[in-house]
Parts: sequence; structure tokens; C-alpha cells
Amino acid sequence: MVARARVLLIAAVVWFLATTACQAAQRDYATALTKSLLYFEAQRSGRLPTTQRVQWRGDSALKDGADHGVDLTGGYYDSGDNVKFGFPMAFTVTMLSWSVVEHRGRLATAGELGHALQAVQWGADYLAKAHTRPDVLYVNVGDGHSDHACWERPEDMETPRRSYMVNATHPGSDVAAETAAALAAASVAFTGPHGDPRYALTLLKHAKQLFQFAKNHRGLYQNSIPSARSFYRSSGDEDELLWAAVWLYIATGHQEYKAYIAGANNVGGVRQSLGWDDKFVGAQALVAKLILQGKLPNNGRHAEMRSNVESFLCNVLQHGDGRSGRLTPGGMLYLQPWSNLQDVTTAMFVLVTHADHLAAASASLQCGGVRLPPAQLVSFARSQVDYILGKNRMKMSYMVGVGKRYPLQPHHRGASLPSIRKYPGKISCGKGAEYFHRSAPNLNVIDGAIVGGPDNNDHYDDSRGNYQQGEPSTYTVAPIVGVLARLLHN
Repeated sequence: MVARARVLLIAAVVWFLATTACQAAQRDYATALTKSLLYFEAQRSGRLPTTQRVQWRGDSALKDGADHGVDLTGGYYDSGDNVKFGFPMAFTVTMLSWSVVEHRGRLATAGELGHALQAVQWGADYLAKAHTRPDVLYVNVGDGHSDHACWERPEDMETPRRSYMVNATHPGSDVAAETAAALAAASVAFTGPHGDPRYALTLLKHAKQLFQFAKNHRGLYQNSIPSARSFYRSSGDEDELLWAAVWLYIATGHQEYKAYIAGANNVGGVRQSLGWDDKFVGAQALVAKLILQGKLPNNGRHAEMRSNVESFLCNVLQHGDGRSGRLTPGGMLYLQPWSNLQDVTTAMFVLVTHADHLAAASASLQCGGVRLPPAQLVSFARSQVDYILGKNRMKMSYMVGVGKRYPLQPHHRGASLPSIRKYPGKISCGKGAEYFHRSAPNLNVIDGAIVGGPDNNDHYDDSRGNYQQGEPSTYTVAPIVGVLARLLHN
């Protein structure tokens, strides 16, 4: 009896510890989800709404577009600088929208659906305004070179705010198609419960026109806007066109877009990653979903795309050729030294999303001779999110404001300088440089920002000048919104 009682006691202790650990993890996911959406409020450009929660920010760039007589206020600053780059901003909006489309119910249960839709709308409103005519799209506001040479709050900007556009004679089919994808995805997000059907139709109208513009006037945007070659250079437009066609098919069900997908000359093959420049994995994952739901046939280009994305996921899961990264000694998926976590968050989004679609179809992932159930895909994604949130060799959360220890000096102008609310006087570039070189923590905590992340040996240098590891970006955070919602509510 004593031995039996001892066994039962040990079992009870193990159960208690496991339950406590699980509850702690769920609390971390809930906090991280809330703060990931808060981060987008810190990145806002334009006149801030009365509902603004990040109080250390103020209105900024209120004359954007004035040089062309158009209103280009609003939108998001991409990273730690004050330029509005349309190419990565559109990808950010697409990924935020996809998070809502796939995890609407979970976001609602967490009390964050409203904030998620607000984050989508802040970006979508700007992208729609930037599309001033059917064949005109404004894609950048600000000069990257002068901006990067000046450490200044967005509220104080004195660097040039020139507006750059693409049109029929100076095309940018890559950025136009990506913007079409963003607005089509946003229209789907706003079509569902707690959305706005009329607003969704407005976004869809812009998306259709932009897709036609992109198809009819091919050319990479940096060839029309030479300054873009130094910032967010595009490698092609076939991925964005395919990505846009898939989102438009989901939004409309129209045969035109279905035919474009089936007849695509290039569906990407097996890619290394999904990111602001390469959207093939995203298009492939959506087509795989439509196949599993019986909405597209599992043959031809469709079958090829499903096979491609599943091979990509096998590589991510370390059951492939390694082209999508290897695990560091501490367990992080590692692909590149510059902002590695941008590739991790997008891969995890595709992983959990495809896992759900496989589960709904009572299917699994076949990686060579190994069959992986959907739960194993989710488990791997959980391990990567746990790493980001502090379960790593540095014992540091790489999401600012989450956990007991996180980066104190992320490479971010607004966060490192005194708040406009506390110090309303102008801070010039020269004065700002003094704050850049301080060894003290940033003066404002940019909650929810995910920094670039550690190196291939799990080491992170928390230094403001270390932009390769320490600069957060909107397109790194957008995918984790959906991943966190998925992990929070199984």
C-alpha cells in the first residue's frame, strides 16, 4: 500500500508540474499575441486614432504625398526607420489578413480579433489610397539613404519625403501584384464575422484593378524606381502574380483567376523560404488548402504546387535536403545571418496552417519514407515559438516586452529616443545620434517587436548598432499573429 501510494503521489506531482508548465506556456502565448498586435500600433504612420494604445508615439508624416498632390498619409513604417516601403508593407498586410482568415475564431476567443482587423485595416487603407488610378500605384514614401543616415523620431522627420510611383510607362508588376494580393486577402478577412462587407468590396475592386495592371504592364519596380535597388530589391514578379491570382480566386471564385493558376508558367518549385520577396510558398500552401477542401483538382499545376509546399515543409521539419535551414545547437531553425527570425515565423505559419488543413482532411505529411501526422507539425512550430519566447540558450525572449528578459536595445529610432509626449521639443539628427550611441536601454519599450534573432550558435548581441540581429520588422511579426492564435487555442 505504501509503494502504491508513493507511485500515485509521484504521478500526481508529474501531472501537476506538466499542467502548470502548460498553463504557463498558454499565458505566454496569450501575452505574446496581445503584444504582437500592439506592435503594429507602434509602427503606424500618419494621424493616430483616439483608440491608439501605444502612447509614446505621436502623429507623423502628415504631408506625405503632397509633392504629387495626393494623400499618402497612414500605413506602416517597415522596421526601425521612418520610410514607407510599399513592397514589404503589402506583404505584411497579406500575412496579417491570412492570419485572420485562418484563425478568426481563435482570435475572437482570445479577444484579439478586433485588434487584428484594425491592424489589417490600417495597412489596407493606405494601400488603397496609394492606388490613385487603375494603372498608378504609389509604392514608396521617403528616401532610404537620407533616412538611414539620420537617427530621428518619426514625429520629427526632416529628411526628404518624396513619393515614388509605378505606372503604365514605368511598371512595377511585382509590387502591383503584391498589393493586389494584400487587398484581396484583406477583403476576405473583412467578409467574415465582425467584418465589414462594404469595405471588403472596396478593397476587392482595387485588388482586381491592380492585378490587371500588373498583368498588362510587366517589369520590376526597381527598374522604374532606381533608389529601390538598395532597399527591398525584387527578384521577380511571377510569384506575386500567382499569389495575387490565388487570393483573388479565394475572394471571388471567378474562373479567370482559376485559369491563371492552372496555366501558370512558373509555380516556383521547392523554395527555401516565404518572405517579402518570394511568395511562391504562400501561393502553394493556399492551393494545397483548396485541393484538400475539394475546391481544386489534385492534378496538373495544382498537384505540383501541393507537392512543392509539402517538400518545403519536409525540409523545414528536417526531413529533407536542408535547403530550408538547419537547427542550431539550441534548436532554432536557421537560414541566414540577417534577420533570421523573419524566415522562422513565416515557415511556422505555413506549418500550422497546413497541419490544420491536413487534419481536416484526415491526411498526413509524407516526407520520403516518413509519415508525419498533423500534430507533429504543430509540435515543431511550438518548439520554434517557445524558442523565440525564451526557451533558448540565452534564456532571452526575442519578442520585446514578453518574458523576464528580452532585448533592451532593439535597432529602432522611435523606441530609442524620448517620447514626443514627454519631450515635445524637436530632436535633430545630430542630437538623435547621441541617443543611438548610448549604451543604456531604449527609452520606450516597443512591445511585441520581434528582433532579427540570434546567430547559428544561438548567440545574440543586444546592441542598438547591431541591426542584423536587433532590428524588428512588420513582416516578421505579422505571421506570428496567426501562429500564436493557433497554439493558444488547439
